[in-house]
Amino acid sequence: MSSSYDYDDGSYDSRAYPSSAMGGGDVGYDPNFVPDSVKTFVVHLYRHIREKNVYEIHQMYEGSFQRLSERMFRESPWPSVEAVAPYVDNDHVFCLLYREMWFRHVYARLSPTGRQRAESWDNYCSLFGVVLHGVVNMQLPNQWLWDMVDEFVYQFQSYCQYRAKLKTKTEEELQLLKQYDQAWNVYGVLNYLQALVEKSTIIEILEREKDGLEQFTATDGYDYEGGSNVLKMLGYYSMIGLLRVHCLLGDYHTGLKCLAPIDIGQQGVYTIVIGSHISTIYHYGFANLMLRRYVEAIREFNKILLYILKYKQYHQKSPQYDQILKKNEQMYALLAICLSLCPQTKLIEENVSSQLKEKYNDKMSKMQRYDEEAYAVYDELFSYACPKFITPSAPVLEEPLTNYNQDAYRLQLKLFLYEVKQQQLLAGVRNFLKLYSTISLAKLATFMEVDEATLRTILMTYKHKMHAVGSDGKSFSNSDMDFYIVDFEEMIGELDRANLD
Repeated sequence: MSSSYDYDDGSYDSRAYPSSAMGGGDVGYDPNFVPDSVKTFVVHLYRHIREKNVYEIHQMYEGSFQRLSERMFRESPWPSVEAVAPYVDNDHVFCLLYREMWFRHVYARLSPTGRQRAESWDNYCSLFGVVLHGVVNMQLPNQWLWDMVDEFVYQFQSYCQYRAKLKTKTEEELQLLKQYDQAWNVYGVLNYLQALVEKSTIIEILEREKDGLEQFTATDGYDYEGGSNVLKMLGYYSMIGLLRVHCLLGDYHTGLKCLAPIDIGQQGVYTIVIGSHISTIYHYGFANLMLRRYVEAIREFNKILLYILKYKQYHQKSPQYDQILKKNEQMYALLAICLSLCPQTKLIEENVSSQLKEKYNDKMSKMQRYDEEAYAVYDELFSYACPKFITPSAPVLEEPLTNYNQDAYRLQLKLFLYEVKQQQLLAGVRNFLKLYSTISLAKLATFMEVDEATLRTILMTYKHKMHAVGSDGKSFSNSDMDFYIVDFEEMIGELDRANLD
């Protein structure tokens, strides 16, 4: 950034807001006062957007905005959009972008009110409406466009959690819930994301790229011929947003279907922004875990954890750094779950394996036992690492007011632990089959302290649980070993796993 720009280095204006100013409308916060450094900031940002200077926009968005927020707006909102509008020619689209950042700052540093949550929804509706139905002749940094979609889904999730905590709501807050009953409606959220995918024709663009007719990945989604990347990239990131929403709703099949046009088996535009990369693989891996596609989940968790291990030091100054570290820890927990349910040591890189042992060696040993202590560990790791599931339906405000924000999480946890329970004896079967290339049913039943009829049921369960259905509808094995039963000899023979793949 040119050294002549001083919008993020302005001294703390004596009229700027004291530390006691919290939230919107509190004593000490004047929404109509615009410090000189903010004037300079919005004027330069507006100019760079008009000139399509993506590099400078990125510097201001990632750098200057964060520094000004830290220095001047740590405990208060930025000036209102009405106050800054005169400095940017009252430009409608710029004001929508400014408000998007304004609300994001309120969510990140303050505590949004019910009204602010609803107003942020209205702003996204207006912003996406302009993108979908107008001609947006801008180039914005991928980081900003990803953050828009990511924040849109986050605020939806946050609102669902907020309105589900009814016990602590004041009468005014309950009235606001009634007044804004369409705010953050699940169908509205899904419709906007789906509309961005369709209107951008991103699926067709990715298909044409496979045939060598497009340069989408090579140009990182930017348009170097004077066009706009906004709709195209919002459509691209909306596919990831749809995966996340469907994971929050517990619909893992649909989530993976929405992501299908993006080939995560190779480098793509989703890997350029680290937040996008991590969110994609976290939700992709979690959805596969819940669908018992353990091998696929393990493979992708291993790759992203290795990537973070190598490159996280380069993101230490990034606003997303804390989120990177949190998701990193959650994915190690999910990897520990996957490997406990479906051992696959050959798929794990040495560096990732050593990190995993350091973090979860004791817990993984307990999970192999399948006793009450094991279930407690599965419960603990799942609860720590799972998404914040939501109940999308609006509350019934006439009934006795209760908190139901944990209902969706409890249901997903119950389903997961039920799956774990069903696999209770499978670890024992696997350990014995690893020791013998052939063994009689009678002998294995004796070892496992069950009768032969029960053993046959256990073996059928193993076959079933170690197979999953892929996105193509075909069944495949998750296990690193397999077996068959020769009925007339009542012997079990191990199949060579190398010849199965």
